[in-house]
Amino acid sequence: MHSFLKHLCIWYLVEHRSTMALPALLTRLLPLHRLFVLGIGFFTLCFLMTSLGGQFSARRLGDSPFTIRTEVMGGPESRGVLRKMSDLLELMVKRMDALARLENVSELHRAGGDLHFPADRMPPGAGLMERIQAIAQNVSDIAVKVDQILRHSLLLHSKVSEGRRDQCEAPSDPKFPDCSGKVEWMRARWTSDPCYAFFGVDGTECSFLIYLSEVEWFCPPLPWRNQTAAQRAPKPLPKVQAVFRSNLSHLLDLMGSGKESLIFMKKRTKRLTAQWALAAQRLAQKLGATRRDQKQILVHIGFLTEESGDVFSPRVLKGGPLGEMVQWADILAALYVLGHGLRVTVSLKELQSNLGVPPGRGSCPLTMPLPFDLIYTDYHGLQQMKQHMGLSFKKYRCRIRVIDTFGTEPAYNHEEYATLHGYRTNWGYWNLNPKQFMTMFREREVPGHPEQIHGNPWHCASLCEEPRPLTTT
Repeated sequence: MHSFLKHLCIWYLVEHRSTMALPALLTRLLPLHRLFVLGIGFFTLCFLMTSLGGQFSARRLGDSPFTIRTEVMGGPESRGVLRKMSDLLELMVKRMDALARLENVSELHRAGGDLHFPADRMPPGAGLMERIQAIAQNVSDIAVKVDQILRHSLLLHSKVSEGRRDQCEAPSDPKFPDCSGKVEWMRARWTSDPCYAFFGVDGTECSFLIYLSEVEWFCPPLPWRNQTAAQRAPKPLPKVQAVFRSNLSHLLDLMGSGKESLIFMKKRTKRLTAQWALAAQRLAQKLGATRRDQKQILVHIGFLTEESGDVFSPRVLKGGPLGEMVQWADILAALYVLGHGLRVTVSLKELQSNLGVPPGRGSCPLTMPLPFDLIYTDYHGLQQMKQHMGLSFKKYRCRIRVIDTFGTEPAYNHEEYATLHGYRTNWGYWNLNPKQFMTMFREREVPGHPEQIHGNPWHCASLCEEPRPLTTT
């Protein structure tokens, strides 16, 4: 601005060839002083909002609105910015002082009668200087206050960090014997899966213990943590009575489309709608007023996912095997007719979304309690769930029902026995309760293997027990 006024004055003198024209020039330029003062104020406000606004908006959830995060913009940087603003305004004051002197000259000429302009066109220089000095003083006061806030914030942050560091040591609690070992594992491998960072792990001891006590369950809760949210279990949904269904049109929508295998399954279901309706009517008469609770069931058809190869869909219309698709179509129809809530998935992405799998490689538990009472799947789906559910797979595995057409002998299912005798196979070694295998045989009708039964699939609690040891005889 100072350079602009200087060049403008020179141009005016050259054009009018008279030094007496200088007061007239100042008179015409003085109305710009108001705009200049407003510009300085607006510039100062915008600079303060840009410099400090980000710090207030980036505060952590639960922090005081007056707590500034030093991680976003450090204390020295903030103080330096405000000092530069104050110095800039002081420099403006000095330059405007020279303009004020020139304005005084114009006042003298006007008093001598050389110029006759309205008084309101020439605001007094003293008022202009006072406004600029007030702005500079305000910026200086703000700089002092921000410096005090930042110093207090840094001191408080250091004290809290020291206090928490003392409380972030792996406890030696006999109720949690694996805690120390898990902390050591986290120190070495917490970057091996992005899911740990998703749950807040950042490489510090505190983040390890928080994760291992609140997300997983290997360490005791930290006493200084707020346990209200962690202990607040979600309220169970109210029980809804299952009602027999005879219209299967909604089931056809649930089954989806886009695959030849699904088209075949939907055609079969639609063709047998009348028979399913008749069967539902007869069963309703047989059960009478017996109350049945509606189950929420996830049906994941693993062999139809792209990740498993899906070798069946391209061969449906070319003489390929149809037995599996017949079996799954009837399972879906039976569950739907019985009145249960269904969710059907035929892709890994859909499975992850319905289960609440966190982003990453599957090392962490689910982000929410399992929203399904039962999961019907096959061995492909079983393997996919184990890879992506983390510890939640072991926690919820009693809710899984495996569609295993001919059944699996306990010798191949029992983990310890199969390992000892070399019976490990792609479909065995799951250590499930034999009642979780859904075969095409009725109860106790598996030829030659009476221990392999098709029991009641609804009783989950009784299936959460570990398989009993098998003898070597």
